[in-house]
Amino acid sequence: MNGLFGINGLGGYIVAVVLLLAIVFGLGYAAVITQKAEANNPYVIENPNSIQMKSVENAGHFQSVEE
Repeated sequence: MNGLFGINGLGGYIVAVVLLLAIVFGLGYAAVITQKAEANNPYVIENPNSIQMKSVENAGHFQSVEE
């Protein structure tokens, strides 16, 4: 009986599934909240012709639009 409901049996399986589902729903909820917060926060690209393909200075070309 201990093997069936132990950590290597059915009980461990249920714990693992519940833990994984909690992580998935938690990260999904965080993604939805982040998307809602950033949906009304547009940005513009300044000087698009000076953007290099691989450059650390590219982050300076994106400016948030303040309303």
